[in-house]
Amino acid sequence: MSNLEINKQVAQMPTNGLGATIVECRNITKTVRLSRDQNLTILHEANFQVKQGEMVAIVGASGSGKTTMLGIIGGLDVPTSGEVLIAGQNISKLKEKQLARVRNRTIGFVFQFFNLVPTLSALENVMLPVQFDKKAQFKPEERARELLGLVGLSNRLNNKPTQLSGGEQQRVAIARALANQPALLLGDEPTGNLDSQRGQEILDLLSDLRARLGLTVCIVTHDPNIAARCDRQVNMKDGMLIN
Repeated sequence: MSNLEINKQVAQMPTNGLGATIVECRNITKTVRLSRDQNLTILHEANFQVKQGEMVAIVGASGSGKTTMLGIIGGLDVPTSGEVLIAGQNISKLKEKQLARVRNRTIGFVFQFFNLVPTLSALENVMLPVQFDKKAQFKPEERARELLGLVGLSNRLNNKPTQLSGGEQQRVAIARALANQPALLLGDEPTGNLDSQRGQEILDLLSDLRARLGLTVCIVTHDPNIAARCDRQVNMKDGMLIN
């Protein structure tokens, strides 16, 4: 039995037990400068929480602010004001090197367009996050093989992205997101570049991984059918969260 199966990949982040708050956004505002005399506020004092083990969808039309919100939760962007806490740690105050460490070890990212390195095989793509971690807890190739098996791609280890279907590429991206055993998985329209059948298969996979590995999953989507598969939906409109 693998370490994945033994440990169930329980969240690494310090928590107070099952159901503890993993994500907490407090009064998040994001404003960008358009010109010398004009600013645009993308997020308006947004408050948002995700509990350990939840699968939550942030739903909204294009331009509603949902991708900006997800980027701030994941430390890819910083709020103009407000705080983001991941298991009690205020990541909005961290320096870039500290943020990079959090992103690599604590949060997994899955994007709409896969973001795989085209010149690398599936195995090599999944190995990357482990290789980048100076204090890696896994052997890169062993870990990558294990995760690709978990997402059903044991027979595609040496294929490059152009030799994989869209659904297979997204499975590789999910395996890569899990490389350093994150507690939180964030998806930015993870099914948006797939047909409806492949999209449902990816949601099936995320649901299965959430249950088997103890993950907390938060995705943004404009598709109500995808959102309906989650435990809870939070709607966004004009930069505001509407429960």
